[in-house]
Amino acid sequence: MTLKINDREIGAGRTYVIAEIGNNHNGSFDRAIDMVDRAIAAGADCAKFQMRHLDEVYRKRSLGKDGEDLGTEYIVDLLHRFELGVEQHRKLFDYCRQRGVEYMCTPWDARSVAVLEDFGVRAYKVASADLTNLPLLEVLARTAKPLILSTGMSLAEEVLATVDFLDARSVAYALLHCNSTYPAPLHDINLRWMAELRKIHPLVGYSGHERGINVSLAAVALGGCIIERHFTLDRLMEGPDHAASLTETEFRAMVEGIREIELALGNGEARKLSQGEMINRENLGKSLVAARPLKAGTVLRAEDIKIRSPGQGLSPQKLPQLLGRILARDLRDEDFFYPSDLADTRVEPRNYRFGRPWGVPVRYHDFQEYAARISPNLWEFHLSYSDMDLDPSDYLRGTYAAGFVVHAPELFSGSRLMDLATPDEAYRKDSIRETQRVIDITRALRKFFPGEARPMIVANVGGFTMDEPLPAAAIQGYYERFAASLQELDLQGVELIPQTMAPFPWHFGGQRYQNIFVKAGEIVEWCRRLGLRMCFDVSHSRLTCNHLDVDFYDFASQVAPVTAHLHLGDAKDLNGEGLQVGEGDIDFDRLGAILQAGCPRASFIPEIWQGHKNGGEGFWIALERLEGKL
Repeated sequence: MTLKINDREIGAGRTYVIAEIGNNHNGSFDRAIDMVDRAIAAGADCAKFQMRHLDEVYRKRSLGKDGEDLGTEYIVDLLHRFELGVEQHRKLFDYCRQRGVEYMCTPWDARSVAVLEDFGVRAYKVASADLTNLPLLEVLARTAKPLILSTGMSLAEEVLATVDFLDARSVAYALLHCNSTYPAPLHDINLRWMAELRKIHPLVGYSGHERGINVSLAAVALGGCIIERHFTLDRLMEGPDHAASLTETEFRAMVEGIREIELALGNGEARKLSQGEMINRENLGKSLVAARPLKAGTVLRAEDIKIRSPGQGLSPQKLPQLLGRILARDLRDEDFFYPSDLADTRVEPRNYRFGRPWGVPVRYHDFQEYAARISPNLWEFHLSYSDMDLDPSDYLRGTYAAGFVVHAPELFSGSRLMDLATPDEAYRKDSIRETQRVIDITRALRKFFPGEARPMIVANVGGFTMDEPLPAAAIQGYYERFAASLQELDLQGVELIPQTMAPFPWHFGGQRYQNIFVKAGEIVEWCRRLGLRMCFDVSHSRLTCNHLDVDFYDFASQVAPVTAHLHLGDAKDLNGEGLQVGEGDIDFDRLGAILQAGCPRASFIPEIWQGHKNGGEGFWIALERLEGKL
């Protein structure tokens, strides 16, 4: 069940956050306007106020201070001084509309409902004090507007009675757990009651009056779909609500925490491995490997198999299924077993046909194995920092007809990531030196591939941050420092092509934030400014589009004309990177048509997570599935 307020579906995943300004403006219209601005800046979805016609709310004797309790006298005195007028509320309503935040109001009487209906409000909040006020609820029900009702000061049977009343009238509503004391003692809040409240009605949130933000964050973790907190400019101001309110800084911290919790809660589906976990599983896990050289036709016994890291092969859990199988291939000592060793057939490469140059990624050490099996148009050498110290002539023999591309390491020795855009000048210079080494290696490789006139170097050029994305104002400086780095590199005879990046790259098995060469508009603008072409990594960019909620195929149409080379893999959600073609969100028929129009001569490789395993099995599957689409 969801509750719709304007275009927001409450209960559909994103917590609805209400800044209860109430009367904390203390009667100042200008302060109320300022509080709306500050609530928006703090991340509120809704700015809420209160409206009373005191003669309809209190007895005449109470308004005349005729022998009432001191508490009532105090409240009535504050309301006389701090209530805003109807026209001031109307201006607040208009201002909230102008600023794009929902104006909501708690009407304490039927006349206030009529006024607010004249404004055109889209939903009403019902105070805890009126949860049992059936005549007022009847008036509100007739508006056919959504209601949000606090349940403080009410017993379970009273909540049930009101729920029955509203259900009988087909009202759309949500209930807020609440303890109506200001501030509320922690031991009285009883957040676990939210679970019981949800049995009464499925849409449940929390209206908090406690000190701090932790309880409100816990309410989100317990499934609260709405959080309401009082909002103040100063907790020491006159009035009963200020002490139980949050300042702008506190409110912002709460909203940031809520959004982090929402991301962390996930969707409750079956557990999947994140990209970072897959990296760490590969690096830290265990595999079944050959205990000695084994020939095809061997009936596998326990003594033929041992368990070693890394976790790139068949899981040790599969040992019982492997025993007794007839091996279909030769294995060297400590070669991995793979899932295909449990199958009756193997995927093998063949001659593929594409309308553009195609290739596969290789390392020096497996080049000869691949070269004996396929004849692509190009090879893409993926260098690690240790590969940079190797002599290519130990692995490449003679000359080859195909072209080649080099993929620069993003990680250099000493746990240093390439960053040609960093504001740390010493780090930037170090990245320039390492990048120049890659350029020199690339030029040296040309003697093995004489047909490649100007080899491309794919690079993740930096611009990452550890804990949060860069503010928009800082982005240009990163591009400008990258531009300066280009001027300091000797690029004679090679072409450096930055790679389109995902917003959350994985470094050392953990997530960071990428800030440049992520968004299509920036990519196109800086390619034109700097005379660059791109490596369009479609998996990275699909993740970007999923994160930013922009159309991937529009992104592809913008980036294709500045694309020199393609990395093709599928993607899903926010971090499902490098998936097998056809196993993610990308329509490759549609993408292929866009690429044909925008970059018909751009070369490509399949970029599949661990596609090289088992003799390139993942690459062969991808090429099979891409044939006819490119």
